Amino acid sequence: MVKALDGRLYYGWVVVAVVFLALLVSAGVRAAPAVLINPLETELGWSRAAISFAVSVGLLLYGLSGPVAGWLMDRFGPTRLTLIGLAVIGGSTLAGAAMTELWQLNLFWGILSGVGTGVVAPILGATVANRWFVERRGLVLGVFGAAASAGQLVSVPALMWLVVVAGWREGTVLLAAAVLLILVPVLLFMRDDRPGSASAPTAQGRARSGGRPRRRAPPRSRARQRGPRRRSEAGRSRGLSKPRSSGCSRGASLSAGRPRTADHGIPEVTAASALALMGTMNFVGTITSGWLTDRYDPRKLLAVYYSLRGLSLLLLPFATEFAGLAVFAVFFGLDYIATVPPTVALVADRFGRMNVGAVFGWVFFSHQVGAALASYLGGVARDSLGDYTAAFLAAGILAILAALMASRITREPLSPVPAGSRP
Repeated sequence: MVKALDGRLYYGWVVVAVVFLALLVSAGVRAAPAVLINPLETELGWSRAAISFAVSVGLLLYGLSGPVAGWLMDRFGPTRLTLIGLAVIGGSTLAGAAMTELWQLNLFWGILSGVGTGVVAPILGATVANRWFVERRGLVLGVFGAAASAGQLVSVPALMWLVVVAGWREGTVLLAAAVLLILVPVLLFMRDDRPGSASAPTAQGRARSGGRPRRRAPPRSRARQRGPRRRSEAGRSRGLSKPRSSGCSRGASLSAGRPRTADHGIPEVTAASALALMGTMNFVGTITSGWLTDRYDPRKLLAVYYSLRGLSLLLLPFATEFAGLAVFAVFFGLDYIATVPPTVALVADRFGRMNVGAVFGWVFFSHQVGAALASYLGGVARDSLGDYTAAFLAAGILAILAALMASRITREPLSPVPAGSRP
C-alpha cells in the first residue's frame, strides 16, 4: 500500500475505493437490461425491437451525459455529481420494478437510467484519477475500469438467478437498494481536493503517488493548464476526431453482444457462467491495461486491443455451443474495457490533466452513439433476420477499422499558451 511521506495513508486511495464502489453498482445497473429482455418479452409482451429502443435511448443518454458531467466535475468537483447520479440511478431502478407500460420502460430504463449512469461512468473515474494521481494514473484507471467488469461479474449472474428464482421485479428492487446504499460512503469519505493544492488532505503523499510518470510521455507544456482556451481548442482539434471515431466503433462492438444464447438453446444459468467468465477476464485485462499504459505507448495498446476485439466478434457467430462461447468470453473479456486507460492517457497528454473530464466526456459520447445504434439495430436485425449474425460481423469490422485509426492518433499537446496569458 502506498503511503505518504509522513507515514499516513495517501487519501487518494480512499477516494479510489469509494469511486470503485460507485462505478461498480452503476455498471451493474447499466448491464441489467441484458438480463431483463427475455422476462419483459414473456410477461409484458413487448417486442425485442421495442425493448431495444428503450435500451438504445439509455445508452445514448449515457454517452450524452458524459460531456456535461465532465464539464461540471471539472468546475464543481466530482462528489456532488456522484451523489446526484447515484440518487437518479437508484430511484429510476426502483421505479422500474413497478412498470407495466412501455413508456415507463423508456422513462425509467431509458432516460433516467441513462442520465444517472452517464454521470457515474468512466468520466468520473478519469476525472478522479487525473486529479489525485500522476505516476500510477494508468493503474488507477485500470482499477476503475475493472469496477465495470466487477459490476457485470456480480450483478448480471445474480440478477439472472433472481429472475429465475423470484422474478425480475424482486431482483430489480434489490439492485436499486444496492445502488442507494453506496450513497453512504460517498457522503462520508469522498473528497474533491486536488493533490498539491493547499487544501489537499495529504499533499505530501503526492510525492509517492503522483510523481513523474513511469511511461515515456511527450514533453509537458503550458498547453496542459486549465482554461477556456484549452476546452475550445479541444472541440476543434484533429487529435480528438480519431479517439471519437474509435470510440464509436468500440461502442458498437460492445453493444452488439446482446443476449442471443437463448436463440441457440443455451440455458440461462450456463449463459450466466459465460458472462461471469467474461467479467473475470475483463477485471484482469483492465487492470493489466492500466499497468501497461504507465509504461508503453497507449496508441499501440489501443491498436492491439481493437484488433483482438474485432477478431473475436467476427468469430462469435460460429460459437453456437458453450465451449465456443467460453473461448469468446476469455478473449473479448480481456479487452472489454481495457481501452479506457490508454484512451484517457491520450486525452490527458493532448489536452491537459485538468481538462480530462470535459474532453473525455466527448470521446465517451461518441462511444455511446455507436452503442446506442448497435443496440437498436441489433434488435431490429434479430427481429428481421432471426439472429444477431449481421450485427456481430458489422461490429467486428468496425473494431478492425478502429485498430487502424488508433495508431494515427495525435499525441503531442496542443500549442503552448503564449507567455503572459496564463489562466
